[in-house]
Amino acid sequence: MARRNFSVGLGPFIILVPFKRKLMLVILDLQKMLRPGLRLLPGATRAFLLSSLILLSSCSGDKKPPLPQPVPVTVAPVVQRDVPVQLKIIGNVEAYATVSIKARVGGELKQVNFQEGQDVKKGDLLFVIDPRPLEAALKEAQARLARDKALAKKAETDARRYTDLVKRDFVSREQYEQAQATSESLHAVVQADEVAVETARLQLSYCFIPAPLSGRTGNLLADQGNLIKADADKAMVVINQIQPIYVSFAVPELHLPEIKKYMALGQVKVEAVLAREGNHPEEGLLTFVNNTVDIATGTILLKATFANQEKRLWPGLFVNVVVNLTTEPNAVVVPAQAIQTGQEGQFVFVIKPDLTAETRPVTVGRNLDGEVVVQQGLQPGERVVTDGQLRLVPGAKVEVRGQRGPEKAS
Repeated sequence: MARRNFSVGLGPFIILVPFKRKLMLVILDLQKMLRPGLRLLPGATRAFLLSSLILLSSCSGDKKPPLPQPVPVTVAPVVQRDVPVQLKIIGNVEAYATVSIKARVGGELKQVNFQEGQDVKKGDLLFVIDPRPLEAALKEAQARLARDKALAKKAETDARRYTDLVKRDFVSREQYEQAQATSESLHAVVQADEVAVETARLQLSYCFIPAPLSGRTGNLLADQGNLIKADADKAMVVINQIQPIYVSFAVPELHLPEIKKYMALGQVKVEAVLAREGNHPEEGLLTFVNNTVDIATGTILLKATFANQEKRLWPGLFVNVVVNLTTEPNAVVVPAQAIQTGQEGQFVFVIKPDLTAETRPVTVGRNLDGEVVVQQGLQPGERVVTDGQLRLVPGAKVEVRGQRGPEKAS
């Protein structure tokens, strides 16, 4: 009997195989695995393959997925303390007073009694302009005064004599009046000469130019030997008073009522922090509030006065200004890194006593240096996550890493 080729259809086999902690659905169709034209595998082979697949499926189903590992996080305690109410802005240092020194009389510059950039005191002699022409003018005025005084004295004597003569009718009334007029006229001339002498003396004093205030000299713009012009446009030197000194700054107009309130209660302290010297600020007092708000910027100009004993503040410097208005007692404070922002607002991760994470919505107040005042949502003594939030979900176990060493969840 001739052999006939036949095949028996095999349905697909469905098994579950663990793959990367998940069960993968595997469908095996043995019929499709055979090449066309070949006979089906023998029954014993098919039985062996089926039993192997079933055994593999049953063995792999016995394994349980591993438990999730605790998430390593960094935490910080929620603290309660007094915090300052401050305004922080950028300010500019200004000289307390600035004087441009100019000559009031012309002449040759004979002396320069300081070095540019030198500190001078009020009254120190800075410049001397050649005084000889004005000394001569003073002597001339004094000589004119002496001559006219002599003439006035002679005229006064004549007027007294004419008074006696007119009573005896030895001279006419006209002569008497002429003598009186001459005497009075010469007295007026003497007074004019006295004013001329004072003017000449004053002009002579302008040859000696003292420092009008204590401060620091700038660039010297007139050297010894130059011919100085009276009231020239260019100053000979500029002096800046830097002890005390101003720091000017502008704050938004919305802070004006608060500033006025605390200035009415007492002195408002201001700190000026120089670049790279944040640990050693200069301390001063708020002394000036401008009388108008800048309509272009919506800010108002303020000035603080600093003693500047160490001369660390210099005109033109930009500094960080901290205006200390008052102190808020018993404020709840956390590091700024703990605050997260979600769809429903700001929140933090709080570590519970069993070392699981809990999300907590919070109401945030003012920002401090790397810290935030929390108005609602936290209590002092709780711990919040400051690093590692990206891997956290509510209820997740955590591994706390801090200065006292890691604290693992049980």
